[in-house]
Amino acid sequence: MSLLSVRGLRKAYGALKVTDDLDLEVRAGELHAVIGPNGAGKSTLIAQLSGQVAPDAGSIRFDGAEMTGTAMPARVRAGMSRSFQITSILPGFTVRENVATAVQARVGSSFRFLAPVAHDADLNAQADEALARVGLSHRAALRAGSLSHGEKRALELAIALATRPRLLLLDEPLAGTSGAEAERLVRVMESLKRQVTLVLIEHDMDAVFALADRVSVLVYGRIIATGTPDQIRADPAVRAAYLGDA
Repeated sequence: MSLLSVRGLRKAYGALKVTDDLDLEVRAGELHAVIGPNGAGKSTLIAQLSGQVAPDAGSIRFDGAEMTGTAMPARVRAGMSRSFQITSILPGFTVRENVATAVQARVGSSFRFLAPVAHDADLNAQADEALARVGLSHRAALRAGSLSHGEKRALELAIALATRPRLLLLDEPLAGTSGAEAERLVRVMESLKRQVTLVLIEHDMDAVFALADRVSVLVYGRIIATGTPDQIRADPAVRAAYLGDA
């Protein structure tokens, strides 16, 4: 059963077609990776799915409901959340406070912004639950700006998880991480499989092929192939367009 269904998605900037009549199906419970060369339109696709960028044409349906014209907050409330290619956290606040604000937004409080968060046991308990899922419980009281790059990526995952998504869109979560940090994040993503449906944009092919249930290959704004990791590795068109002899 498809949780996310994309049909005929188009986005152009002037004469440049970034998304070109794109179709995509993401099944409930799977980790679905989207790979492709730089400039293929991967981040623009995530931006359209999350509501950050409006498509020029096409349809985005989530759990059967039309989402194409809805704003990001409405999509988050429906169960769609995302991380960003460039880390976006509040460096001057604690790790726990960063996650608690996402909980605060989800539960629809007055969002008095952080003043009451430190004294709200329920918000903090939910924040701590999200931090435990990404292995950051021991960093909860630290200022977010003091974390390593990999820990900041994990914090961003915790912030997204605090919205309790059914679909989590991940835009290059391993970008800029060291080998050890990448291994930790891969373990986190592995632990999230089956708990939440994941769409993963990533250039680390070792991570993609280790994690993904299915892979779609995006080239010049079009999906040219979708299949299991083994099917994608063996696809001549994919090898010619992106993977080469790797």
